[in-house]
Amino acid sequence: MFEQTFKNIDDILHKDAGCGSELDYVEQTSWILFLKYLDDLERDRATAAELTGKTYTPIIDKDYQWTVWAMPKGKDGKLDHHNALTGDDLTDFVNNKLFPYLKKFKTSAESADTIEYKIGEIFSELKNRIQSGYNLREVINRIDELRFRTHAEKHEMSHLYEDKIKNMGNAGRNGGEYYTPRPLITTIVKVVAPKIGDKIYDGACGSAGFLCEAFNYLKNSKSLSTKETEILQKRTFYGKEKKSLAYIIGIMNMILHGVEAPNIIHTNTLAENLADIQEKDRYDVVLANPPFGGKERAEVQQNFPIKTGETASLFLQHFIKILKAGGKAGVVIKNTFLSNTDNATVAIRKTLLESCNLHTVLDLPGGTFTGAGVKTVVLFFEKGKPTQNIWYYQLNLDRNLGKTNPLNENDLAEFVALQKTFADSENSWTINVKDIDQNTFDLSVKNPNKKEETALRQPQAILEEIKTLDEESAEILNAISELI
Repeated sequence: MFEQTFKNIDDILHKDAGCGSELDYVEQTSWILFLKYLDDLERDRATAAELTGKTYTPIIDKDYQWTVWAMPKGKDGKLDHHNALTGDDLTDFVNNKLFPYLKKFKTSAESADTIEYKIGEIFSELKNRIQSGYNLREVINRIDELRFRTHAEKHEMSHLYEDKIKNMGNAGRNGGEYYTPRPLITTIVKVVAPKIGDKIYDGACGSAGFLCEAFNYLKNSKSLSTKETEILQKRTFYGKEKKSLAYIIGIMNMILHGVEAPNIIHTNTLAENLADIQEKDRYDVVLANPPFGGKERAEVQQNFPIKTGETASLFLQHFIKILKAGGKAGVVIKNTFLSNTDNATVAIRKTLLESCNLHTVLDLPGGTFTGAGVKTVVLFFEKGKPTQNIWYYQLNLDRNLGKTNPLNENDLAEFVALQKTFADSENSWTINVKDIDQNTFDLSVKNPNKKEETALRQPQAILEEIKTLDEESAEILNAISELI
């Protein structure tokens, strides 16, 4: 039901003059979805209070509750068309009354770690782009069909929301910044293995995939006490995000996964001076896929001891600095970081090897990030001791990755199994840091166990690769045509 509802909503938004792309569909679906979710949450809280003989005071005033402005219903449980706003009346109410009311929560909330504050933040950042009040009425009617009352419903909803984010990530506009494949995130979290009580951080959190997956991992790691549940809710997950839409999607994603008041801040992480980071600002775990290929201005570079315009290299310096001694990290980065010979990259590699134990490098095949067209590696390191040995694993698959053939968890199962003991295999090997070039600190992936392939490729494999490339080219051209 959820899936069909989302498809119907996209069809409605496609007809609206205010929504031009998949990004707009996700953004507009998000705020309406959030208000329906909030209504279900309030009803659950009211029921729980009633069972214990307490009185529940709703977060949202009566005039702005879902059942009053969005879906007033008659005794038969169906929409009361006489009292339901539509057309210009509906857009006027949403734009001039509802949004200003919800924005005020940011100043009236008791503290930043409350759902009230998050409501204020979300509606300070968003605006209603649905121009037709009749289209808006249709979308509201569709979303009202969805329920978020049971664990199974919330679980299904969070998965489908992830799919929408994934589509948004492939929609052409800075796609790689929005979506890291879920199987890769799950694997990184497994290898880093955070514990309850750790403070977990993603300074380029995008849609908060790493924080959501770490929450799932810890929530299912054991039977939690009330105190542990509160620690997970309020004092475990921290994120920063520069872009408005990704920031909103990240908050929404975490709330739908079950974290009621996510500690995500809307800010440019790189505008923070590294020299100002103190012990109290540090984290036990860093999980991140910082944007690659970006360029930062000279004034931002001044915040870092090693100056470079490459965004990912600045983020790596930030992550090393913000980790506590003994802290652990799993960070995705372009594979050229391992071999580039410019002074800044060489200096950052040297810093990483001297201040952290870079124990594992996972080399990923091209196509892991659909549409991004870059090869990446994952760096796993612990802060506080210099690197002595680096274990490499090269993920060699017998198929080409693409939108129709994405990475899955099974692809990474051998890596997870072998990494526990840093075992050698056809795809894995260990190097001693003393054996690398002490001037360039080149960490390139060179598999000593891989036999050179002399056999010609099969025609079917070549045709499959051409098909995958054609599909990706068509997607890019469609995205460009949408923007023109």
